[in-house]
Amino acid sequence: MARSPGKRALDSAAPMDWSRLAVERTSMKRGEIAFAQGAPATSVLFLETGTVKLSVVSRAGKEAVVTLVRSGTFFGEGCLAGQPKRIATAVAVERCQVLRIELDAMRRHLAASPRFAHGFLMHMLARNIRVEEDLVDQLFNSSEKRLARTLLLLARYGEFDSEHHVIPRLSQEVLAEMVGTTRSRVNFFMNKFRRLGFVEYNGALKIHPSLLTVVLHD
Repeated sequence: MARSPGKRALDSAAPMDWSRLAVERTSMKRGEIAFAQGAPATSVLFLETGTVKLSVVSRAGKEAVVTLVRSGTFFGEGCLAGQPKRIATAVAVERCQVLRIELDAMRRHLAASPRFAHGFLMHMLARNIRVEEDLVDQLFNSSEKRLARTLLLLARYGEFDSEHHVIPRLSQEVLAEMVGTTRSRVNFFMNKFRRLGFVEYNGALKIHPSLLTVVLHD
């Protein structure tokens, strides 16, 4: 069962209006931590530009990548539901611009501004759709299709017209954690995609829209 990374799931929700809300805007370098697992959850973050990796480390020390946060997305919002500590670590995988809103300020603004609250709700619903699609992908699709879909999502396929899309520099280990397979399998499929002309390695990883055929093929 193959599911295409549909345009609805890839489109960002409506732009948020920050004019009446106190925010702290921060620039992050690649590898910089926005928050760490186990740290107090006292703020909500919004990724203006760049990509952030959310990962969790088990008690046995095993790390798993939960997701990659794309620009135009909230993260760390669990504190709004009473989450006292961060359940994951958020790390920039490229240069990022992040907005940080303190918990109390966020709660007050959600209550005082119905328009802002509606926009926040739309962002959360869009992300829930993405999570559901990720779950279906894990349950029904092969590791090759999961890798192809992950690359297309990272390349923001469908959001703008281009012959190719450049994605953030990620190791094959990270891709393997995201897809749920081994690094050797990722290496095998990446070499296959390159031979078929679906991807290019030229200092950066370029993804061609033709990679979609792997996702759609049954």
